[in-house]
Amino acid sequence: MNASHSSSQAVNYFAKELSWLSFNERVLQEAKDKSNPIIERMRFLGIYSNNMDEFFRVRVADVKRRILLNKIPDANFEEDEILLHQIQSKVLQLGKKFNQIHKDILNDLNEHNIHVELPEELSEFHLSWLKKFFHDNVLQHILPILLSEKKDYSDQINDTMTYLFVEMTNQKSHYAMMEVPTDRVSRFVILPPEKTRRHKTIVMLDDIIAYFIRDVFSSFFSFDDIQCYAIKLTRDAEYNLDDELEEGLLDKMSKGLKQRISAEPVRLVYDESMPAEMLKVMKKRLNISQHDALIPGGRYRNFRDFIAFPNVGRQYLENKPLPALQSTAFNNHSSVFDAISEQDILLYYPYHTFNHLLEFVRQAAFDPDVTQIKVNIYRVASQSRLVSTLINAAKNGKHVTVMVELKARFDEQNNIEWAKTLSNAGVKVIFGIPALKVHSKLCVIHRKEKNNIVKYAHIGTGNFHEKTAKIYTDFSLFTKFEGISEECDSVFKFIESSYKPFQFDHLMISPVNARQTIMSLIDAEITNVEHGKAGRITLKINNLVDKELVDHLYFAARRGVKIRIIVRGMCSLVPSAVNENIRIISIVDRFLEHPRVMVFHNNGDEKVYISSADWMTRNLDHRVEVAAPIYDEKLKQLIIDILELQFKDRTKARIIDSEQKNSYVRRGNRKKIRSQIAIYDHLKKWESNYNNE
Repeated sequence: MNASHSSSQAVNYFAKELSWLSFNERVLQEAKDKSNPIIERMRFLGIYSNNMDEFFRVRVADVKRRILLNKIPDANFEEDEILLHQIQSKVLQLGKKFNQIHKDILNDLNEHNIHVELPEELSEFHLSWLKKFFHDNVLQHILPILLSEKKDYSDQINDTMTYLFVEMTNQKSHYAMMEVPTDRVSRFVILPPEKTRRHKTIVMLDDIIAYFIRDVFSSFFSFDDIQCYAIKLTRDAEYNLDDELEEGLLDKMSKGLKQRISAEPVRLVYDESMPAEMLKVMKKRLNISQHDALIPGGRYRNFRDFIAFPNVGRQYLENKPLPALQSTAFNNHSSVFDAISEQDILLYYPYHTFNHLLEFVRQAAFDPDVTQIKVNIYRVASQSRLVSTLINAAKNGKHVTVMVELKARFDEQNNIEWAKTLSNAGVKVIFGIPALKVHSKLCVIHRKEKNNIVKYAHIGTGNFHEKTAKIYTDFSLFTKFEGISEECDSVFKFIESSYKPFQFDHLMISPVNARQTIMSLIDAEITNVEHGKAGRITLKINNLVDKELVDHLYFAARRGVKIRIIVRGMCSLVPSAVNENIRIISIVDRFLEHPRVMVFHNNGDEKVYISSADWMTRNLDHRVEVAAPIYDEKLKQLIIDILELQFKDRTKARIIDSEQKNSYVRRGNRKKIRSQIAIYDHLKKWESNYNNE
């Protein structure tokens, strides 16, 4: 790490890429943790693998691109060539841990009568069943690509899939590769019971194909020996959009996605038992350069499928469900509008049911007093009830406006299709500001009440996505407070007409006023300390890497402001770089920590905000993001209580220190608290006491 200067003093920064790897190491810790149910441990390996895919597609690809384009590296971090070497070294280290944890989990599964076995280890009964299964269900999906010596085949690989690299040997070697068809056949083939139903056997689809590989090629090739090994290629996820004015944005995005399919490779992971000569041929056929990460691994590739590893055993082998809570504030009224008229309402997913938000839009879709519905979409479920409801609203004559973000990474194709579907149904679809992604989570509803138009607003920290709302923690605020709802409505006007001036007095809007508002709030805490008062800042964030804000937190800490941070992913701030006034923890558990929250002590009258924006330069300067103040005192206290429970976590909280060791917060003689469970219990009690307050 290089030294930089802030307020005439040298400080350090974590390279964000290495910090992100430290986060994924925390995910790996969950796979290793034997206090977690065994099936969940296997699924954490899938989460780790999925995270690593995105890391190489985005983060590593960016570093490689800077090297290839010979651009000046960020002065705050190591030079890019050194950084790439550090990344590759850390990835190899984590890969060894991953392989050992996987072996340990397989052994632990055996103790629960769940056996993941190779075909050659099976009985004649199971081999006979497996051969029939292969010919009836698998062979029809095997489509080999025969490889010639002079062609680059990297652009023919789908980087979401596992491939088998095949060598057939006679007097000379012939090579082929083929996709493991996990999109058509389950990766995990559960065998029928042979003797006792307690004994469960699972065989991986990769292993089935490898075992019967001769049956794929023997009718067409003569060979003395045939062998195959699993490989997986990862590509650069970026793409370029040209500036042809006559081409619509939908067409540009479609073209850009086609560019991604053939984008430069950035990582090739392969079975480390592959013979050296075969590896050499594979590198040549797939055009792997010296800047690409070539990573040896275990037998299996594309572990992200393990997110859906089946539980074929007892229920206790996976997490006990936590039934989603109902909001008493909503349930006390037959109409969502009556409920919100009585008070602001805050939900915290997945502890609260997402159905309340869907009901908010569903009732608006046919309420005769509702005139307009405005929503911005970043990611939605593949079978989205929200989208269906918006289409229904248009059929009912409502003026429906949907801002679809076509540049939502890895959801571009889905959003292109949703844009077409909505437009064809009569919904007004807008695509935002060309230079800015729209990442806010807004819904505004216009309703006629007593001859006036009243606006109801939803501001969230997470997407309108029914599936992720069950596994991501996120806040949703529902309000008709005029100052906030009017400004939410203005955000949509800003998106359509960004050249017009807009005044935001309540909301923090990126890129309009968010950065300067945050800086001012930090300054206010510094001023309080200088006047002998307490100065405290509490943050909950996914990523903290914006240099200006990091520097200002350093400066505030030097002046005596006490700063506590819960960070999930990347964190460039080094807690001990200044003094002991900054404390950072990270929590990885059964739910993915996703909300962004800011609490400023404000001389005892706390200012609390929920936000869609991380503290990253892109979120503050290059995206449309919204942070909303919480004005209701009960809701402010609820958020503060939730944060306090997380700072008391003595089970899943890790300390972010200057060495990125990911040490667990020590329990000492304090009560053992697992914050995600404690928060569920707290909210359950809070809802049951709601009518008594």
